[in-house]
Amino acid sequence: MNRDDIINDPTIGNKAEAYEAFDDIPTNPNLTRTIGDVINARYGRRDVLKGMLGVSATTTLFGASALIAPDATAADTPENSRYAFQELEAGNDETHHVAQGYDAHVLLRWGDPVLAGAPEFDVMNQTAAAQLMQFGYNNDYVGFLPLNEAGTRGLLCVNHEYTNEEVMFPGLGRQDSAGFKGMTPELIDIEMAAHGGSIVEIVKDPTGAWRVVQDGKLNRRIQPLNTAMVMSGPAAGHERLKTNDDPDGRNVIGTLNNCAGGMTPWGTWLMAEENFHGYYWTDVLDADGKPDLSGQADADSKKRYGVPGMWYAWGKYYDRFNIDREPNAPNKFGWVVEVDPLDPASLPIKRTALGRFRHEGAEATTSTEGRLVVYMGDDNRFDYQYKYVSDGVVSPDRAANSGLLDQGTLYVARFDEDGTVTWLPLVHGTGPLTRENGFASQADVLIDTRLAADALGATPMDRPEDAQPRGDGTAYIMLTNNNKRKDTNPANPRSASDFGHIIEIKEDGGDHAATRGTWSILVKCGDPTLADVGAHWNPETSQNGWFGSPDNCAIDAEGRLWVSTDQGSKWGKTGKSDGLYGVETEGALRGTSKLFFRCPVGGEMCGPYFTDDGETLFLAVQHPGTDGTKALKGFERKSTFEDPATRWPDFDPDMPPRPSVVVVTKQGGGKIAV
Repeated sequence: MNRDDIINDPTIGNKAEAYEAFDDIPTNPNLTRTIGDVINARYGRRDVLKGMLGVSATTTLFGASALIAPDATAADTPENSRYAFQELEAGNDETHHVAQGYDAHVLLRWGDPVLAGAPEFDVMNQTAAAQLMQFGYNNDYVGFLPLNEAGTRGLLCVNHEYTNEEVMFPGLGRQDSAGFKGMTPELIDIEMAAHGGSIVEIVKDPTGAWRVVQDGKLNRRIQPLNTAMVMSGPAAGHERLKTNDDPDGRNVIGTLNNCAGGMTPWGTWLMAEENFHGYYWTDVLDADGKPDLSGQADADSKKRYGVPGMWYAWGKYYDRFNIDREPNAPNKFGWVVEVDPLDPASLPIKRTALGRFRHEGAEATTSTEGRLVVYMGDDNRFDYQYKYVSDGVVSPDRAANSGLLDQGTLYVARFDEDGTVTWLPLVHGTGPLTRENGFASQADVLIDTRLAADALGATPMDRPEDAQPRGDGTAYIMLTNNNKRKDTNPANPRSASDFGHIIEIKEDGGDHAATRGTWSILVKCGDPTLADVGAHWNPETSQNGWFGSPDNCAIDAEGRLWVSTDQGSKWGKTGKSDGLYGVETEGALRGTSKLFFRCPVGGEMCGPYFTDDGETLFLAVQHPGTDGTKALKGFERKSTFEDPATRWPDFDPDMPPRPSVVVVTKQGGGKIAV
């Protein structure tokens, strides 16, 4: 299926769905040994029944009780559960829902003023100047940096991933299927201003409610329209980063498609650049109307990264997003950006030592020696899981940590059938990473991280999304789905993994800097009552508790794992909206999941982030009213600005749906789920 087929597919309702469907086509040519093959080899050596794991593997994962069929009427709170709340009922409708005994209030919405002097949101008269002072669109990662010892005042750091123009602008409609004819320079500037990120001061009042401090001196908008940034690390200044507006290769305007992220131990914010390829344009097309890269420098690299994606019209008006005029420009995106929320005058820094790929997340921790470790996934089908380990150790002197993200080693994961994981160093001169193989320096290794990982024989994964480390040397890897896997031998339970799974890594010696560890499957997602799905949960998981497509995750102060989902337009396969789940990782209840919060129709669950005291949970509802609205009974059509599937959170007939950050607290106070 080519791009035009996807755009014209009647089952696809908006550009974001088409963009995701096109990205289902993998760019990795090395698919001889994928994570599906490894899982099959490790767990599928014995007889299986209708796609389920064998008895040996099942009992290894969940104990002998797992041989009992899943119980659709399992108790809301299994005995000894670490998640003390009454489970929410699954479903999908126009609004959000939270477990009984909790409040979930909208804290920030797209268009809310966040800078001093910002105008009130006027959806019918949007301007780039106004949007630069207002909360951006499609909030994804949420981080919180306390400003006082009590943690009642702090900075919320929020990524704004992308825009949905068909529900964002009046009268515009879907643009990818219309050749972007409606996208004027003015609308593109608004889109650019709505991307990036927001730093917003918030305060908890004596009643326990959180509110925005609009005139906060540290409030800030970061975006691709005009935010100046610098490049650092081994690739900074390289010839392949030089452009007409930056002959030194050390400066760049903006960041975009910021998906998940992280906070460093010293309180800086890591913004991960994910699907940057879709913003690039070319006017040079072949006979089939596809981008013609035959005359392009680094054509193999561009192909491996999917550049140009042409899912936005920015390159029609901005040279820096047009590869015909600026062939090196895409090399300035696909990095992790470090931002200092405490210094609004500081320039964000793109840290090239962490590699260039479609970053999903940048969750940081420290090793047993105190070195910085950052886990990162490359969110594309059949791409890789990475981590970065600094050379130096984290210092209590905040300023002394500035070089930790420039000097260190980037690794990519190889998962083996014997249950071991090996972290392969992406270091110039190691193995095939030589000039003869196209890697003339460490800068080339980092600019072409995907190609370097291909050469090392890393394990192609099922869309590695967020990865969350825990202090004991454990890390949880969210593999959201991969419906393009073609393994078809009878022992493989998931020839097409529509629902994804979660891998647990135990690093050797409990040290996140270790280069070896062990891996196992925590859960295989999907409906456990349908044998053909091949899902695996602890049998204590209720019909409300199982989920599909794990995406973001968090570890709370109690050491518990929380998982949010992103089913995209495919939520109709589960009949459930995206939501947040508590997932047991230890003891007899390992592999049990409970639903805590669910999104309105078309929305994706992002965040989550807990305050240190465990009493506040920040969640982000992204693109409400967009994905899969044709599956919503009673609506069953695509959403538009004028006719959306929901008008959450305002439910104002003159307002479209608005991506928003939600703050969850326990009624009467106290820690969440304790």
